[in-house]
Amino acid sequence: MKPRVVFVHGIRTSRTMWRSQLEHLAQREIESVAVDLPGHGSRMAEPFTLAEAFATIDTAVRDAAAHGPVLLVGHSMGGLLSVAYSGQEDAPPLAGLIGASCTALPRGVALTTYRFLAQQFDALPDRGMWLTKRVLYATLPEDTRADFEAGGYALDTQGVALASLADLDLTTSLPRIRIPVWWINGQFDQLRMHERLFQQLAPHSELIVVPRTTHLVTAMRPVVFNALLDLAVATLERDAADSSSRQTW
Repeated sequence: MKPRVVFVHGIRTSRTMWRSQLEHLAQREIESVAVDLPGHGSRMAEPFTLAEAFATIDTAVRDAAAHGPVLLVGHSMGGLLSVAYSGQEDAPPLAGLIGASCTALPRGVALTTYRFLAQQFDALPDRGMWLTKRVLYATLPEDTRADFEAGGYALDTQGVALASLADLDLTTSLPRIRIPVWWINGQFDQLRMHERLFQQLAPHSELIVVPRTTHLVTAMRPVVFNALLDLAVATLERDAADSSSRQTW
C-alpha cells in the first residue's frame, strides 16, 4: 500500500514551498497534502501557537491515516514541530518521518543567534525583502524560485514562532520515535549543528547530507530531494507489504 504524505513548511513561508514535491508525488499517483501553520500562508491573520500548530499537523495526519500509512515531512521549523509531534508519549499514527534542515536543538546560543539575525533582517528598510529575493534568485533554480514567496511571508509571526520553539523538548521526543526517520540536510545548512545527536537519539534514523546545498534543500536541489522522498515512500510501501504478509500468515 502506498503511503500518503503530509508536508509541514518552515518559518515565514507557507505550504507553497512544497509545490515541486506535491507535483512529483501526483505524477506517481501518491496522495499528499501540505498544510499552512497558524500565522502563515492562508492563515496569516491567525496568531501562532504551538498548540494550534500541533493540532494542524495532527488533523492532516489523522485524515491521511484513515486511508493507509503516513509519511510526515517537515522543513526547518516544520521539521522541529514534526519531530516533537512524532515523539509524543502517545505515538501518533505515523509510518515514517523526514526531517529536512532541522537538526539543531531550538535553545541556547543557536536559538538566540537565529532570533537576533531575524530581528536584524526585519529591521532593514523593506524588512529584508529585497535581500531575500536576491538570495533566492541567486541560489534557487527557476522552476522553484517563486514557491517560497507564493503564499506570502509571515514576517509578523516569525518572532513569536521562534520564541515558541524554545518550549520544545526534543531530547525527550527523539528517543520515543520508533518509526523510520530520514534527516536530510544541505552541506552548508546552518542548522546542521546537532545532526549527529539527532541521529543517535532517534533509534531508527539515518542522516543524508546533500552536497553544495544550503538550508533550502527542498527547493535548491528538488530533483535530489524528490529522489530521497521516493526512497522513503518505497521503504514504507515495502514495510506495509511485509506487515500485510505477516498478518496473512
